[in-house]
Amino acid sequence: MTDWPGILSDYRSWLRIERSLSPNTVASYLSDIAKLREMYPERGPETLSGDDLSAFLSSEVEHGISKRSQSRMVSSLKSFYGFLEIEGRLSGQDGRNPAETIDSPKISRHIPTVLSVEEVKRILESVDLSTPEGHRNRAILEVLYSCGLRVSEVVSLRISDLFLEDSFIRVIGKGDKQRLVPIGEPAAQAVQLYLSQTRRAFASKKDEDILFLNRRGGKLSRQMVFLIIKRQCEAAGITKEISPHTFRHSFATHLVENGADLRAVQQMLGHESILTTEIYTHIDSRKWQRTILDHHPRR
Repeated sequence: MTDWPGILSDYRSWLRIERSLSPNTVASYLSDIAKLREMYPERGPETLSGDDLSAFLSSEVEHGISKRSQSRMVSSLKSFYGFLEIEGRLSGQDGRNPAETIDSPKISRHIPTVLSVEEVKRILESVDLSTPEGHRNRAILEVLYSCGLRVSEVVSLRISDLFLEDSFIRVIGKGDKQRLVPIGEPAAQAVQLYLSQTRRAFASKKDEDILFLNRRGGKLSRQMVFLIIKRQCEAAGITKEISPHTFRHSFATHLVENGADLRAVQQMLGHESILTTEIYTHIDSRKWQRTILDHHPRR
């Protein structure tokens, strides 16, 4: 009987150490491979053929998973079998990698929701600064927008990552990769005000270097940041479906609209591929298409 537990344990270590993937990505990959194991419980992964993997994917499609989930599953399978190939565990397939024969489904590019500059301003100005939470929340929103950070990056920011006098911060992104991101003056001022005036209301020795703290003095959760944004959007009268990532999308879109170099935007966002960043050129083109149609003589 195949040692699935041992293989998955080794694969988990490989993903975390060799690939330096985030915990969320590791969990997703392992979840997908666990489903493969459930479909072929009596067989080891090294005995499965490309047809077997295609049958597995077809079974998942019948259960109604989206094309995006299908694409991730293909990535999971290719990653897993790439690991087995590197480890020399595919002898049952004459050394061939069965995942090489499967293809990802074609996914139409999703255009994310974007806030206008005026809407961002309304959300920021709706924060009640009469409370310690207000100063903290304003600083969080300013940093999300000014620096285009992921929510996981915001909640992990440390005081030692701030270089406000030099107008930049150090960010630990996906795969523990570091990047330096410029921070605008309004955001820097909001962070400085929070640090000097109200952070001590939350502070404890537990997470003394973490920038944004909850009421118990610990690190804020991502869910709490979602809730903060939801409440501020309601206060500002914004009816769009907004998440922390919306501020990141809006930041990048406004940069591109104002003529920022796409490579610079890529570096600020921490995208590995310029292809990911190119989505913002599509958003920008959507804006000028509307402008042309609004002023077209035959509209």
